[in-house]
Amino acid sequence: MSNEQIVFLLLFLAPVVSSIPIALAYKSKGWTDKLPYLSVFGIFISVVMSIYILINLEGQYTYPWIPDLGINFVFMIDYLSSYMGVVTALIAFFIAIYGLDYMKGDYRPSWYWFCFNLFTASMLLVVYSDSLFLLFVGWEGLGVASWGLIGHWFRDDDDIAYVGKAGRKVGPLEFSWPPSFGGWRAISTIRFGDVPMFLAIAAIWVFAGTLNISEINWHTLFITLGAAGTIILLVCLLMGLFTKSAQVPFSEWLMTAMTGPTTVSALLHSATMVAAGAFVFLKLTWYIEPWHLHDVPGLEYVFIFVLAIGLLSGLYGALCGTGMRERKVLLAASTMSSIGLMFAAGATSYWIDIEVAGMNLALLVAFWYMAIHAFAKASLFLVAGHLIHGTHSRFLCGDFEFGKRMKTAFAVTIIASSFLVGIPLLTAYWVKSSMDVLYEHLWLHHDMALPLVLLIVISLLYSAVLAKFLSLNFIKGEKPEHEHVEGGGLMKLGYVLMASVLFVISCGIILFEEAEHFRHAGGEAMSIGVGLAILAVFLVAVYKPSISALSRFGSFLSDRMYLPYLNDYILPKIGFFISHILDDYVNPAIDGFFNTKVIPGLFGWTSRRIRAIQSGYLSRYINIVLGLVMFILVIVVILVRGVWQ
Repeated sequence: MSNEQIVFLLLFLAPVVSSIPIALAYKSKGWTDKLPYLSVFGIFISVVMSIYILINLEGQYTYPWIPDLGINFVFMIDYLSSYMGVVTALIAFFIAIYGLDYMKGDYRPSWYWFCFNLFTASMLLVVYSDSLFLLFVGWEGLGVASWGLIGHWFRDDDDIAYVGKAGRKVGPLEFSWPPSFGGWRAISTIRFGDVPMFLAIAAIWVFAGTLNISEINWHTLFITLGAAGTIILLVCLLMGLFTKSAQVPFSEWLMTAMTGPTTVSALLHSATMVAAGAFVFLKLTWYIEPWHLHDVPGLEYVFIFVLAIGLLSGLYGALCGTGMRERKVLLAASTMSSIGLMFAAGATSYWIDIEVAGMNLALLVAFWYMAIHAFAKASLFLVAGHLIHGTHSRFLCGDFEFGKRMKTAFAVTIIASSFLVGIPLLTAYWVKSSMDVLYEHLWLHHDMALPLVLLIVISLLYSAVLAKFLSLNFIKGEKPEHEHVEGGGLMKLGYVLMASVLFVISCGIILFEEAEHFRHAGGEAMSIGVGLAILAVFLVAVYKPSISALSRFGSFLSDRMYLPYLNDYILPKIGFFISHILDDYVNPAIDGFFNTKVIPGLFGWTSRRIRAIQSGYLSRYINIVLGLVMFILVIVVILVRGVWQ
């Protein structure tokens, strides 16, 4: 067994194998209190392996699985996967450290740690897979594990785990969702997109002859399929990516996923599940190279579609976030907004043929925004979980006196929020400046001004959302009814380690060759102007986090513009109506028709033919036998001639 095989085995299997003991010991409280450390150690092994891969491995690695069908274990170590693997493993490790404190005393730790580690291993499989089939295996692993994690508190016995206010109705629909419903909604929404994604992968295998992303001749595939075929294929693929990344109109599962433990929220909404769709889009786009395929009919429409969905999701998430009052749901809405910007930035690659360090600039910008967002947003989610523990409330609350007693959480929130929104000289500013340049290019060279306008609006709203989170939790919020600020040492360690990576990325922007464009874009007049506007909005929102005169509009935004009606009322009504019609009318009609007409008629016709043959005359039977013999001889002659030729 080669060193590379050992590395990959440890990378994917260590998290799962290390969580099996606690899964088997689910009846012993003594063991389930001790074994989480083993599960965390398994994730640490994946961290070490991912760093080893980043430093030492490059290119494609293939190991036989089902060679007759061309399906093998194929891993691609390229720029995207090597860095994303480290990001994924590190974030899972820091969250796992936090979880040692946060999940202490939970009523089913075996379930939690096994699903948590399975989720981590599945995401790593998605990141490193070159085979679309293997990627889909990891993709489904994410779906199953997320169902187990989001619905972890399935008893629905604690209001602090709900989303929305219990008993509050908007029309006939109650705007309150328990954990058990959150898990079901997540997996049902995701499955809606997984089916067309699977069909698209099957079509690629049929028409391209391989499932290895880096080996598919995308240009030939698209020309073979034609404009309509290309659009259908890519839209089917995108259905899986959009549902997993909670883009409009599939965003509701993300909001109600906040019913899960905060560690789950941090893991799903930073570098793993919701980022998985955006990451796979960037990975596919890198190998498709759409900037070289302008002769492919229909391809431009697909990238316009992705650009539109991304910006619409970014705007919707940022707007809803301004009205949110629940800590984790506010962060979830802002996550949806950020993921939308990643999709949109990646989509601009169709029109931007600029290479930086061997990579398309648009994809480079989208990826590094993804990495910064992952660590910053995970930090904020972990802080939110500590605040929920400290105040026993999932709603925004906390004055300055409370903030002084939660100094570490306060400081990390300032760092994570200010580094993420795009304030000049801080980490995300450089990447978002390059994003401004991308959209400026669309405006100046392709007469597409609306994307730039939407980007600026989204950035300003996003700044206000995170400033509101900071202010109402630590500065200008209501005094918490309950305060329990003691302990939580491992929780603090988790989010301090997470936030510290933002400083490391800032150093990388200063030193790395591929970040030269980021530094140059940060000096552009437009980027400076947008950055200063973001800073101004951030400071104003910290000072004035809510406006009483807009409370009714804020409630409308907090209710996600009533989009839950689509998921929880309109679509179920349509579904039940269709099932009612099928069950009461269509099925009985079909059954009655076949049982009273088709099948009896078929039997009657067959019996009449048989009776016609049974005439009782010997000459008739002889003719039938001779006919069968002649037919058999003709078949034999044809087969013999074929063999001799």
